Amino acid sequence: MTITNEKTVTYLPDKIAEILQIENAIERFEEARLVATKLLASGVQLLPQPDHAAIFSDPPSRVAGLLKSVGYRNGWDTRCYPSPVDGCDYINVPAGLPVDSPRRSEGWFDYVAVVHPVDQHAREQMLSQGYGNPFIHHLTFGIQPLSRNGDDDINYAARVIPYMVDVRKTIAHSLGQEPGTLICALPRVVIEQPDFDSVKETWLQELDSDHYQIEEMQGGGFLIQFFVLQGGKIEVALRVDTQQTFNPQSVEKISEDEISTDQGQASHM
Repeated sequence: MTITNEKTVTYLPDKIAEILQIENAIERFEEARLVATKLLASGVQLLPQPDHAAIFSDPPSRVAGLLKSVGYRNGWDTRCYPSPVDGCDYINVPAGLPVDSPRRSEGWFDYVAVVHPVDQHAREQMLSQGYGNPFIHHLTFGIQPLSRNGDDDINYAARVIPYMVDVRKTIAHSLGQEPGTLICALPRVVIEQPDFDSVKETWLQELDSDHYQIEEMQGGGFLIQFFVLQGGKIEVALRVDTQQTFNPQSVEKISEDEISTDQGQASHM
C-alpha cells in the first residue's frame, strides 16, 4: 500500500495479512491509510516506512516465527517490556528489522512489538474482543526528525520538543480529535540540567501538564510519541539515536492510560 502527496511517499506492507495471517490487518491498514493521507496533506513529514506495529498473539510464536521468516531479529534489543493493559499482564518482546533488509523498501515496520498474555485472565481478555489471534493492536508512523546540525542533546531538545508540540497541534486540527499524551523520553543530560523545570515549560509552550510526560530514555537518545486516534489504534513517533525499541516508563504509561484491547469499531474520517 502506497500513500503519497507531492513530496512524501509512505508505504505499508501489502502482504502482511497473508504472511502473518492477521485477521484485522486490512481494517487497521485502511485506518492507517486514511490517517496518513490526512497527515501528509497537512504537512506532517512521515518517514517512508512505519516505526513499529504492536501485534497481540498467543502463543507469541504464531507471529515471532513468521517475522523471523521475513528477516526480523526477535528480541533484538535483549529486552522485554511489561505491558499492563486493561488491568491484565502482558509482555512485549520486540523484533527488529536489520537496517540493510530489502523488506524496508516494501514498507515493513522498523520494529514489531510481539505482545502476549502472561496468564489465562489476560488471554481471555485479549480473545474476548473478537479481533482475531493474532491481531494488530496499533500502527505507529515515524515522524521525520529534525536535523541535528551539530547540536548537542540539550540544544537539540530545545528544538525538537517544540517541533513535536507543533506537530501534535497540526494533527489534532487535521483529524479533529484530541491526541493522546505527548510522551517525551529524553537523554539524561537534558533532564538533569539545573534549569530543566523552567526551560521545559518554554519548550512545551502552553501544553497542560496532564497532556505530557517527560522521562529519561533508557540507553540514551530521543523517543517522542503520542497516539492520534481515540482507542489507541494509530500513533506517531519521532526517534533519534535510540539503542532500544521502547522506554519502559513510556510502555507502562501507554499500557495503563493510552490503550486498551477493546478498541471498538474502525474509525471513519
